Amino acid sequence: MNKKVLKILISVLCLVSTNAFAVQKPIRYVALGDSYTIGTGAQPDESWPARVTARLQGRGIPIELVGNLGHNGWTSRDLIDGELPLLQVLKPDYVTLLIGVNDWVQGVDARLFQQHVEYILGELLKIIPDPGRILIITIPDFSVTPTGRQFSYGRDIAQGILAFNQILLQVALRHHIKTIDLFPLSQNMEQDPSLIASDGLHPSAKGYAQWADLIEPVFQQMLLN
Repeated sequence: MNKKVLKILISVLCLVSTNAFAVQKPIRYVALGDSYTIGTGAQPDESWPARVTARLQGRGIPIELVGNLGHNGWTSRDLIDGELPLLQVLKPDYVTLLIGVNDWVQGVDARLFQQHVEYILGELLKIIPDPGRILIITIPDFSVTPTGRQFSYGRDIAQGILAFNQILLQVALRHHIKTIDLFPLSQNMEQDPSLIASDGLHPSAKGYAQWADLIEPVFQQMLLN
């Protein structure tokens, strides 16, 4: 074999090797949000982002949860300041967003919340230009939990959360971003105490598993499109 042929053969083998690596390269997934995203009330591997990722991996989908950035008590403003900057390093292919409950609890004005959501999605679309790779999940109804009512401060929790969820749904629609409405499913906690964590507020591991049941098929379809 002459040197010219050998050089071409080596180039081809290198190309094949590079392409094979590209095929096996994991899909990078980042979850943004608050305590409902980080999985407060359960173990880290029992959070719904971790469960969804594990289930997708079990189906042979090469996905990796490279960052669950949820943080207890964080609002949409906190997410902008503390989570969005990390995306420049994490470089996600797909992102989920579940935010807003602490905005409502802390009395953030609905118009300001909408502005924050618009800004978050605008920044996400700079990093992930394809809106089909972003998923928004609505705020659950914590009024049905034993300790949830203490955070009402004289307001109707369910109606307040529904109003904020409507903002999320409308903004997502304008940006052609897929949504999952978690509110109805979360109300199962009222009839089934086993879905509630020991803190009387957040979902239990079983509760987060139910959320994963709802989210995983939609996320899987997004990955396959």
